[in-house]
Amino acid sequence: MKDQFVVPARLKTTSFVLIGIGLLTLLIGYFAMGDEHHTRFWAGLLQNSSFFLLVVLASTFFIGATTLAHGGWQVAFRRVPEAISMAVPWLGGIFFVVLLVLILGKAGNIYHWLDKEHVAHDPILSWKAAFLNPTFFIVAAVITIGLWILFTIKLRNMSIEEDGWDLSKENGKRILWRNTVMCGGFVVIYALSVGSTTPWLWLMSIDAHWYSTMYSWYTFVSSWVSGISLIALWLIYLKRQGYLPLVNQEHLHDLGKLAFGFSVFWTYLWFSQYMLIWYANMPEEIIYFKPRVWGEWRPIFFLNLLINFITPLLFLMSKDNKRNWSSMTFITVLIIAGHWMDFWQMVGPGTYQHLVFPWFELGVGVGFVGLIIFLVSRELTKAPLVPKNHPYLKESIIHQS
Repeated sequence: MKDQFVVPARLKTTSFVLIGIGLLTLLIGYFAMGDEHHTRFWAGLLQNSSFFLLVVLASTFFIGATTLAHGGWQVAFRRVPEAISMAVPWLGGIFFVVLLVLILGKAGNIYHWLDKEHVAHDPILSWKAAFLNPTFFIVAAVITIGLWILFTIKLRNMSIEEDGWDLSKENGKRILWRNTVMCGGFVVIYALSVGSTTPWLWLMSIDAHWYSTMYSWYTFVSSWVSGISLIALWLIYLKRQGYLPLVNQEHLHDLGKLAFGFSVFWTYLWFSQYMLIWYANMPEEIIYFKPRVWGEWRPIFFLNLLINFITPLLFLMSKDNKRNWSSMTFITVLIIAGHWMDFWQMVGPGTYQHLVFPWFELGVGVGFVGLIIFLVSRELTKAPLVPKNHPYLKESIIHQS
């Protein structure tokens, strides 16, 4: 069985080219935009670094959620999300540096609550100053990103370590128990961060006068369905390279069902958040939707719905499409691109405000894609692609959707 991944020269070259495009875009953006447009420079970095960090972190959550559910179907390709998750330390570091520059540089053009004089004369921002302040922000980021990295590395190391164990009944119980405990701890941290406070601080506070109790769920689902799509893309790539012989259409079908289901759930949150605020028509709430629904960003707002709901709904309804490698490649790339655009319209209207062609944001995003390809492909070489001693491996081999 072809079980040890070797990075093809073409894939390595592709990752370097994409990283190069990203770095070149950063240089051009920094020197060509001028001081008056540096808001867009940092907003583009914030959007891309937060989006891609949450997307790769979704792989850690995928491992945690399926482990707690005692789901054996994913064991045959478990090493794929494990490898993707190991990009978390790198992207977490990049995002933290971006955040640190913004906070310590007092980037009031991104986070308006950093302007102390403005906050002193603003009752809403004064009331939120207990958590919208540099100290709280930095400490929360250190704790949150640090815990994500620690749990991600621990889960990966545990999985590789188990390859050297014998297949005794006692070791099988031990594997299940310690994975359940560790994944349980991570899922709690993930729920309290990505499912709650993190999107409020990092993204919603860009529009600090506005708030929504659905925002964190909305952000979570956007990154989660993109993370599922990324796992499917790597699985398809490895299959086409002759790896993962134990993985078949049944496994791809289940990933397609997850992508379909959470695309619908994302739309439920999209509609609920918008409909309730539109219906109430309260000035402090509709301020967020004014530039997005009735302003320059209106085409992006509704294109967002078309790409992230209508297309996955119609495309993934078909059982055949969910079991077809080429069809799933197309739709998963589209889902990731669509939710990247979703994050763009979360950040853009609250920072540089005017709708522009996103050459800079796209270029930086391409760089992050190249970095993820490089990091994941390198990590895939560090361990066999099948966790041969996992107690649920047989269940994954005979799995049927």
